[in-house]
Amino acid sequence: MVDYAENLSIKGERSLSRGFIAQYAAEAALRVPGVAFLDTGLVVSLKEAFGAEHYGKGIRVRFDHNDSAIVNIDAYPVMYYGCVLPDVAWEVQEKIKADVEKYTGLIVHEVNVQVMSVIERER
Repeated sequence: MVDYAENLSIKGERSLSRGFIAQYAAEAALRVPGVAFLDTGLVVSLKEAFGAEHYGKGIRVRFDHNDSAIVNIDAYPVMYYGCVLPDVAWEVQEKIKADVEKYTGLIVHEVNVQVMSVIERER
């Protein structure tokens, strides 16, 4: 019985912290010049349509299976036309890694940036 309760606690902490980590990562990515917004995807859009709140839109956080202090993050930005995509993607990686490690104390093993689209800036 004790082992079961400990597992629930760890799972609950992971679930709660995943949202906070995603928020830090999303805020970091959105501060990068050239990033228009983060693509939320179909699943998040459906959740929001039914009234569920989702933090860290456009970010996916995965914990390492062997060490819960290590995370992998996927970011799904939509970028502005005219910027150098690899440079912007690199800066997104750097900012996400720095902010998540600074504010959570976790180790960011990798940040994957998948550019979802390129749009023109509004005039």
